[in-house]
Amino acid sequence: PTRRSSDLTFAYPGAEPLFQDFSWRVGRGEAWAVLGTSGCGKSTLLYLLAGLRLVQSGQVCIDGAPLTRPRPQTGLIIQDYGLLPWATVRQNVELGLRVRNFYGPDGTHAPRGYTPSLEVDPWLERLGIGGVAGQFPGQISGGQRQRTAIARTLALRPDLMLMDEPFSSLDAPTREGLQRLMLELWAEQALTMVVVTHSIEEAAVLGQRILLLGKAPNRAAQVIENPGAAEMRYREGDDYGRMCRLLRERLEET
Repeated sequence: PTRRSSDLTFAYPGAEPLFQDFSWRVGRGEAWAVLGTSGCGKSTLLYLLAGLRLVQSGQVCIDGAPLTRPRPQTGLIIQDYGLLPWATVRQNVELGLRVRNFYGPDGTHAPRGYTPSLEVDPWLERLGIGGVAGQFPGQISGGQRQRTAIARTLALRPDLMLMDEPFSSLDAPTREGLQRLMLELWAEQALTMVVVTHSIEEAAVLGQRILLLGKAPNRAAQVIENPGAAEMRYREGDDYGRMCRLLRERLEET
């Protein structure tokens, strides 16, 4: 979907606005990274896009329709994975489908025309966690827990994937492997992807377009084009190094 925020203003009670008359557009199939320092409104912007928070003024629209609540075609992955500790990997991956099956294709909890299913084996295998499907989150690694959260989300066949600092707690090799995996899945599933991060290097790898947020209130969308991000060996090239230096300089100016 095309997502657009138009002249939106948002503030938490008793605080200065994080966004003031802010406009930003995300096109169908694009891969975005949202980069900024702590407290600039990165996660809040993601929750506004997910329909979990509502603006005080302005609009967040999907394909021209104002967003007034979460939509079933949007997938959200949060920092702590959101897994049920008493459920196995398989049960966690099935969770969203079970919720959909309970409510049926009402257009709110599941898309209209949805056919009930608990078929998750292809996602367990694609994410490399089929061998730990019977184990509990406390018995597997952080990378496997993140793969479980990704599989649970993709099983719902979203067209929009929102991720809030999804790899920040992982070691470098695991983080880089999952970054590559997400780019592969983005291309395979024709996703629109928005990843919030405080890491310059991660933004340069995952975002073909990068939204840079500064100190609140954010009024204008600062967008940096990074078209080479999805290339397999981009991290090894000179363009990647130049992009990281540019992002560092721009962050220091905000």
